[in-house]
Amino acid sequence: MIFYQVTKKLMISAGEASGELYGALLSREVKKLWAETEIFGIGGARMENEGVSLIAPVSHVVGIVEAVTHLKEIKNTLKKATDALTGKRPDVLVLIDYPDFNIALAERARAAGIPILYYVSPQVWAWRGGRVKKIASLVNRMAVLFPFEADYYKDTGLPCEFVGHPIVETINIQSSKRELKKTLGLDPDKGVITLLPGSRPGEIKRHQAIIKDVAEKIHHEFPEMQTVVPLTAESPLPEGLPDHVKVVRSRTAEAVACSEASAVASGTATLEATLLYTPMVVFYKVSFLTYHIVKLMARVKFISLVNILSGKEVVKELLQKEADPDRIFTELKKILTDASYRDAMISELKNIGKIMQGKKPSARVACIVGEMAGWSGANAPV
Repeated sequence: MIFYQVTKKLMISAGEASGELYGALLSREVKKLWAETEIFGIGGARMENEGVSLIAPVSHVVGIVEAVTHLKEIKNTLKKATDALTGKRPDVLVLIDYPDFNIALAERARAAGIPILYYVSPQVWAWRGGRVKKIASLVNRMAVLFPFEADYYKDTGLPCEFVGHPIVETINIQSSKRELKKTLGLDPDKGVITLLPGSRPGEIKRHQAIIKDVAEKIHHEFPEMQTVVPLTAESPLPEGLPDHVKVVRSRTAEAVACSEASAVASGTATLEATLLYTPMVVFYKVSFLTYHIVKLMARVKFISLVNILSGKEVVKELLQKEADPDRIFTELKKILTDASYRDAMISELKNIGKIMQGKKPSARVACIVGEMAGWSGANAPV
């Protein structure tokens, strides 16, 4: 008698950079439990490094108007993903954020009878809340990053679990600020200010002039401070940076951890700074039309995860016209010079950090995948 080993198959659709990181962390945990699993999907270098076979790269598009100009690219990627679904037939499809694309992919997977886990809910609490019912009608399970997100699915009948945010797994800072500065090639005896323009090419292009001018103001008024711009390995270098600015790649957590203050483009980096207890000011710019469309449809008062999780303004948010170098620098200066203001902000950041304590998001989601696929050994950490 001949026995055939059935290959375990997992498909992950991570449409953009932060989701691609979560896909990489998930792939690593899946491989720990089931080393023979064939993992394929949409992602980037980090997923590829974890043994994922890529069928298409992540997108660097952000904003409604920006997406319109990439419709052909998005359509081609959807076709590749659909072909992979029907051709390879994974045991489970994991969708990571990127809602418009991933909901369309979910429709195809549902029709093909493939179980679907949505990991990282679209921001239904911020805008387009009607997507909750649509998502619930398509997917089998939902894993969310924040406790309040589960409430939006409680009346749909969709099993939804708060697993925690995978960014906590990337933060393992044991060194002192002095040691971190040495590691980054900085003067350990001088303070540090970090300026984070974002990771996508479009974000960096929109924010590079702001970063340049803020860096100049810091150098003029606080010449003893070191200004650092952390970037991902793939991010383009912002144009026009002064010579005194230090650029570091793939070391964002270390750079932010040794900072006295940060100016952070809104996104996952704000949560990273929060978990490192680094005081910050949040800024962001998108196209004029995208901003006004979102403003009309949005249902939240804040855009930064810090303030959303707190339910109040813990950090200053400067958007669009308000995101100018003078206002950003003024806020950084207040953080540096007003001890009571700084200490109060740090105290609030620590309160937010408690929400994520004790969670192992990637390991838990890997077990959910195993449970859905019926793979043996899916012991479920919480």
